[in-house]
This record gives sequence, structure tokens and C-alpha cells, in this order.
Amino acid sequence: MDKIEIHLHLWNEIGRLKQKLITQFADRNTKIISPKNCQSVEMYFNSEKMEKTIGRVAEKTPEVGETVSGLLVKKAFTYQIMALDDLHVFSQLSITNSSQRITIAYTEYEGRAFGVHERLTVKYESEKHISLHWRSDPISDMVSDSVVALVLNIGREIPKVAVESEEATKTEEENN
Repeated sequence: MDKIEIHLHLWNEIGRLKQKLITQFADRNTKIISPKNCQSVEMYFNSEKMEKTIGRVAEKTPEVGETVSGLLVKKAFTYQIMALDDLHVFSQLSITNSSQRITIAYTEYEGRAFGVHERLTVKYESEKHISLHWRSDPISDMVSDSVVALVLNIGREIPKVAVESEEATKTEEENN
């Protein structure tokens, strides 16, 4: 049995609790101490964690050094490693896929659908609209945001920046 230590400060009620704990746990390996006020107390706990493989992941015993891949699911203080397909069998969790679509006013494109990085499909909906379709995940969402920003800014005029030579700047400074 592991050693158990309980630390209490000695006030009247705590003193009675200490005596009660000493008599109640006299047969176990329990040590109850009463540190002074403001005295630092250090406690050490065993933080070793154990995971169980279940379902398809547990069908094959891995060799030493072999990597086991799957989902790590924590419930209360237990950890389980399982295959993605086993998630609904061994837990109350489920997996969903979310498809997203956005329609944007855009008149400069007439053509067929095309893909962007195999994550996003752009379709010609009507003379005035295109639509973007994608499965929601962080990378696809980022690609779709970039395409939307590109489409919305394509018709804007780009501000013109003129670069002056040093002589023109000097002449302007002399005139002022």
C-alpha cells in the first residue's frame, strides 16, 4: 500500500479532525502532520498515465518501438486509444462532416466548375453569381477565405503609386 500523508494546520477544529484521522487510519501507512502557518508544504503524486488500446487498434500487438496511431479519448481518469471508425462503438462521441457553400456576386466569369488545391470547387451559378463549395476543415476554410478575398477584390482599382526621382524631390524642396 502507498504511503499517505495528510497535512493540517492546528486550530481547534482541525486538531480534532487530526485526532479522528489518526484513530481511523491507525492500521494503515498514514502519516498526519500539522505544519505551522505559512510553512511551505510539498506533496508529490504519481502522475503516470496508462492508456488502453481498444477495437481495431488492439487487434494487433505492436512490436517494441512500433508506433500506434489512433484517437486518444479521455473519460474521467481513463485514457483509451481507438481507431476513428470505432469512436461511435466505444464512446458516446460521433464524427460529422460539414460541407459549406457561399454564393458571391460576380459577373466576370462564365465557364464550368473548377477546383482549387483539391479542397474547394468554384461553380458558375448564374450570370451574376458564382458559388464556392468545400468540406469544412482548417485548411479548406483558409483556402476558401483566400478565394473569397480574391474574388471580392478583383474588380477594385489598384491604387497607383508614383516614384519620383531624387532631382524632382530636391527641386520641390528648393521651391518651398
